[in-house]
Parts: sequence; structure tokens; C-alpha cells
Amino acid sequence: MPGKDGILSGKVSLITGSSSGIGAAAARVFAREGSAVVLIARREERLAALVKELQQTGAEAEYVVADVSRSADMRRAVDFTVERFGRLDTAFNNAGYACGRTPLHLMADEEYDPVMDTNVRGLFNCLRPEITAMLAAGNGGAIVNTSSVGGLVASPVAAPYVASKHAVIGLTKAAAAEYGGEGIRVNAIAPGTTRSELVEAWYAQNPGIEQELHRTTPQPRTADPEETAQAAAWLCSERSSYVTGVTLPVDGGFTAL
Repeated sequence: MPGKDGILSGKVSLITGSSSGIGAAAARVFAREGSAVVLIARREERLAALVKELQQTGAEAEYVVADVSRSADMRRAVDFTVERFGRLDTAFNNAGYACGRTPLHLMADEEYDPVMDTNVRGLFNCLRPEITAMLAAGNGGAIVNTSSVGGLVASPVAAPYVASKHAVIGLTKAAAAEYGGEGIRVNAIAPGTTRSELVEAWYAQNPGIEQELHRTTPQPRTADPEETAQAAAWLCSERSSYVTGVTLPVDGGFTAL
């Protein structure tokens, strides 16, 4: 059941990339913490099933099928949120795209472009209408963007992903600096390896890689998506009311080494 005393009680939240992984976990966490949620992703069947699940718990939940790389889609998603619930209080911009493991000098445009279109232009497409809606309401707001440990450190054969996730942090800082005076806080999380369909497939294709990652992580395990979603919920809540422009690693200590 949604919590009347949850840290997001009474809020209206938009969550992108919410058909699986961290985004789906965030939908459940935000709803449980008392927020109405509007879920954004491209896979309608999954969105519909998740919204039905949340509504059965008593949560207010809706979805919009949209692609963050299309600016018109995100304007439509934010407009729907405001029309349905009257305002937008928080946004978790979580949609992302990962590249294959190709050396930079061999990488084709077709591999580079989707990563940047989703992770950088997609975030820009989210921030513009979200901030516009928050400014119009005049009540401030909180936005959390998903970067990655790849936005804090580099790894080989992942150049566009690393570049895009560094750019997420840059956009986060820029927006925090620009809109802090309007009461809009903008932060980022930097997840480490988090259990998802893609990560499970990657582990299956690369025997031993999970154990190798655990050896370089002080908390030697793969994160559960809900652990990452909890960090995003905290940053969206009033419990972090004097926190803005921050990138919070949620990585089991990986970047501490």
C-alpha cells in the first residue's frame, strides 16, 4: 500500500525508463513512498502491466509510451502529467542506452549515435519540459538524473557510454546552478553494476565477469535495482532539501578505491 507517511507522500513524479530494471524498481518505490507516478518508456505492454500492479496496491499510476530521444514525446509526457495530476513535483530521468564493447577507433556512427541520442539529448529533452512545468507551478521541484560509475571513471571499449554519462553529470550541475534560486533541485545518481536483464545477459555471455567485478567492489555483490531506486527517492524527497548539484555514487564503494 502507498505510504501516507512516505518520504514522497502527496508528490507527483515522472519516471523515465520505467519498463524494467532501475526504472521499474523506482516506480514501485516511489509509489510505496506515497507519490503518484507517471511511467515513461517505449514498451507499452510492460508499462501497462506495471501500472496495473501499482493501481492494485492503491497507488495512483499512469503511463505514457514515449521515446526520450524525441523532444515532442517528452513534451507530451509532461503535458499529460500536468493535465492528469495538476502539477509535476519530481522527475527521475532514468532512461539510458549502453553501447557494445567496441574499440573507439573501430566504432561506427551507428553505434555511437544511439548512445548519445538517448543518454545526452534524451536527458536534455526531459529537462526542458520538466523544468518548464515546475517553473510554471512556482513550487520548486526535485529532479534526479541517472549517470553511472562510467560518468565518474572510465573503462575501456565503452567510449560513447563513458562520454554520455559524464555529460549527464555536466547537465545536472548546469541545471542545479541555473534553477536553484527557483527552488528546483537537480541531482544525479551514479549506479554501479545493478542486476537487470541486460546485466544478467552480460554475465551469461562473459563467464567470470561477475566475480571479477565483485573483487573490485568493497561490498562484493551486484546491487538490487531497488537499492538504487531508494537513493533516487531520497534525492527527490524533502529529506535532501539542501542537496543539489550532487552526483551520488550507488556503487558498493567501487569508486572509493
